[in-house]
Amino acid sequence: MIIDQLLERLERFSGREAIIWNATAYSYDWLLQEVRREQEALSQPGIGPGAVVVLEGDGMPSACALLLALLNNRNIVVPLLSALPEPEKAEQVTIAQGEYRIRVEASARCQVDRVGQTATDELIQRLRREGHPGLVLFTSGSTGASKAVLHDTERLLAKFLKAETVLRTVAFLLFDHMAGLDTLFYAFASGSTLIGCPDRSPQAVCQLIAQTRAELLPATPTFLRLLLLSEAWRQADLSSLKVIAYGSEPMPASTLQRLAEVFQGVQLIQKYGMCEWGSPRSKSKSRDSLWVRLNGEGLQTKVVNGTLWVKAESAMLGYLNAPSPFDAEGWLNTGDQVEVEGEYLRILGRKSELINVGGSKVYPAEVESVLLELDNIAGAVVTGEPHAIMGQIVVAKVSLKHAEDPEAVKHRIQQACRQRLAPYKIPVKVQVVETEPITLRFKQVRR
Repeated sequence: MIIDQLLERLERFSGREAIIWNATAYSYDWLLQEVRREQEALSQPGIGPGAVVVLEGDGMPSACALLLALLNNRNIVVPLLSALPEPEKAEQVTIAQGEYRIRVEASARCQVDRVGQTATDELIQRLRREGHPGLVLFTSGSTGASKAVLHDTERLLAKFLKAETVLRTVAFLLFDHMAGLDTLFYAFASGSTLIGCPDRSPQAVCQLIAQTRAELLPATPTFLRLLLLSEAWRQADLSSLKVIAYGSEPMPASTLQRLAEVFQGVQLIQKYGMCEWGSPRSKSKSRDSLWVRLNGEGLQTKVVNGTLWVKAESAMLGYLNAPSPFDAEGWLNTGDQVEVEGEYLRILGRKSELINVGGSKVYPAEVESVLLELDNIAGAVVTGEPHAIMGQIVVAKVSLKHAEDPEAVKHRIQQACRQRLAPYKIPVKVQVVETEPITLRFKQVRR
């Protein structure tokens, strides 16, 4: 079992720091001891192999240990965030067919409840027959309804057995999602230190990097833009930072250019992946380039009519609440529109986000990148709105650094866009909003 091999790797790192949480360091010895203790404790409420267990804990040290213990116990784990509204949690517990729910409180004490339902989905039964642990993750839902993704961790965790690079890593990305779990598993498999991030404001993250001498910051483009805007990087010693990895949504070219100027000497790496098949190794063409090469073993890619398709050994078993998206040969349509230049790809955006203006395509990220370069624009979200003649028109919602007359903002934006964009890409409507819609995972909402 891959999880057994992963825990064996942890034994090699005796004496090293595994986790830093609220200025307290926890060693790999502590982590392994806690994993064993938690696994023994699972028998008390009767949580046997194959049970579907909801784990609510936000990535605290005890939650990390419990996650590993549940996987080692051959359970199917459903990580959930404590910060989610209770109705949303209840809905996800139902969709995932959770049988037990474990809450890891701030005191590190666990509350275990029997949910009162029985998992009967055929994909879950398949995992049980094979005796494999699993993970249920929910897609972000930033452009539509969330889907429950079921993974066999034998497939998903295999790549981490080759993890080698040791970096003090900020756990900015949340552990209920693929990107956060990717950070967690890579850190532990390589013997790195995972640095908990209870406060994810730009100021707090910069202070955390300075205090812990963090070397790797994985984050979303939205957060990195807010970080640049806050100028919190000027008030903290970030000299320890070696790598900034970004992904989960399109990066505006203007934000990447500014990031490269501010963090000179820091490697900037674009990550690409999906909840359905993980995140492979990647290489950016250059530190300020949006072109990326995917290097993952067991990964094949092809582009059909401008859309990226993938075939991955780490792919999910399927959805628990939606039909299978795989074709007969195992290919998955990512829904991402891309350009190709040799072995490099440039991610343009989701096909579902495309704005069709009189038959011409508009990618929101392109327009947003232009808007974010303008004076006094703090944030921008571009969407389409139905139009009787054109099909759709471009609408921009912008937040401001300082108060300004909305009509003046609209005039200034449209004037600047006329110089940079084709006429059909220029926002017809401009709305000034107090704050742009952002999810708990620091991604823009385009619904």
